[in-house]
Amino acid sequence: MRAVISPGRFDVAVIGGGINGVAIARECAQHGKRVLLVERADFASGTTSRSTRIIHGGLRYLEHGELSLVRESLRERGRLLRERPHLVRPLRFILGLGTGRRHNALEIRTGLWVYRKLAGAPMCPPATTDDLRTLESALDKGQRWSLFDYDDAQCEFPERLVAEWLVEAAQAGADIRNHCEVRQVVVKDGIARGLLCRDRMTGEETAIDAEWIVNATGPWADSICADSGVRTREPMIGGVRGSHIVVPKFPGAPESALYTEAKDGRPIFVLPWNGQLMVGTTEIPDRKDPATVEPTLNEVEYLIASLNLLFPSARIGMDDVRYAFAGVRPLPYVEGAEPSAITRKHLLRDHKDDGAAGLVSVIGGKLTTAAELARDCAKHMGIDARAPRTIYAAIGDANGIEATICAWAKMVAGIAEISQESARALARMRGRRALCVAQLARADVRLRAPLCDHSDHIVAEAIDAMRFEHAITLADVLLRRVPVAFSACWDHECSRTAAQRIGEAAGWDPLQIAYELEEFEMERSAFLKRASRDTLRVDHLFPAKSVA
Repeated sequence: MRAVISPGRFDVAVIGGGINGVAIARECAQHGKRVLLVERADFASGTTSRSTRIIHGGLRYLEHGELSLVRESLRERGRLLRERPHLVRPLRFILGLGTGRRHNALEIRTGLWVYRKLAGAPMCPPATTDDLRTLESALDKGQRWSLFDYDDAQCEFPERLVAEWLVEAAQAGADIRNHCEVRQVVVKDGIARGLLCRDRMTGEETAIDAEWIVNATGPWADSICADSGVRTREPMIGGVRGSHIVVPKFPGAPESALYTEAKDGRPIFVLPWNGQLMVGTTEIPDRKDPATVEPTLNEVEYLIASLNLLFPSARIGMDDVRYAFAGVRPLPYVEGAEPSAITRKHLLRDHKDDGAAGLVSVIGGKLTTAAELARDCAKHMGIDARAPRTIYAAIGDANGIEATICAWAKMVAGIAEISQESARALARMRGRRALCVAQLARADVRLRAPLCDHSDHIVAEAIDAMRFEHAITLADVLLRRVPVAFSACWDHECSRTAAQRIGEAAGWDPLQIAYELEEFEMERSAFLKRASRDTLRVDHLFPAKSVA
């Protein structure tokens, strides 16, 4: 049984453990504030884990004149590439302009020129003529294509970025609680005084006092206010559902990320990801409970049709989709606005005028700019949070990351007595913590076993996650700390093997192993949906046939 929340008054209490909430807690704790971070489910289990997983400067934002957001995004992208090169990596993007699209080649060239000027030195070698010809030969031959390359970045597993920031927040003194829901923000005499929390693992309720309370719950922000009697004149969040599909690579699949438009003009990405291809995303207004969000049959059919229109020889069908997933972007509420036109810049809502001084709600934001959002939020609370002048490189600069990982893998393999493949997987996912996990594996032969028979990741990573990264359940481990459950190989036998090996190493009895396995399978199947006309609901508001 875990300890109760530390007694005494907190300087800052943060509700919500997505990337924004964790970044805010980390920023405040590192500036000497006494911080509590509370998350109802697990950290990064909401919008963060349901994103397109790119760290981008926002080329698309130029279209809407948001030059300051592009500058901010490019600056933060560069910082992440230097701070976390094992997690955030340069990725070449190809912008494909087909026949009859909204933008002409001159507009695209002008936008890319501005984007490159703002970004500075290139990160990836430019695409060669042969690269572009190879891609064009695989694309729809019924269109005349103009292809343009540019640099951006990818974070395959933002869950790992959140885990690393959690460790740093805890090291700075933050009290961190997942699986702990906020029942109410306590407001007295027009001031937000504290929180009433319930530990979902133990059932214990705790009341805490705080000087500042930050509502960083993303698409749940309005619900937190409503449940606490804080009334706003109109909704703060205009939730927008984005769905993705993950499919196997096919002959002619792009090696670079492809950014183009579907037939109906919506922007779409085809991204190499985790040894597979991710295709997305849709943009559908969604005001339902974000905890129940899932892709619809119409969206999955739309994404499949869009992919097949781009790559006719792929012939991807419903049975080829390994899984589909959806999340709700917490965009600012704008009555009647098209989702694509709503700003991606974050906003802070101080509830003083709503009768709850000391309560601040975070609206919007994105993976790339989470650290900047955290600094802005800290400044709003009177904390002198300045962007760091020097940046610590975890395991080398972004351009030399592969050579650095090879060197680290050799060291890890020697310490832990594991294969070079496992050592490499450990270094790629854990960065500078890889040596700590290697020392753990060295001490116990059970910890050197792979999580499943197809995986290079080992049990020591799971035990380290439970000891130091606030993982509690099997799902916390396999979906967010060592996210092997996204892999192409993963099936029920993999789940069973991982549960048994992790459970034995963690000291779980057979009953707990069986319970954790059942809970994990339920959470995974609710998140990563099997693409089937029998399992996906129909959304009549989404015109999937527009690309048929």
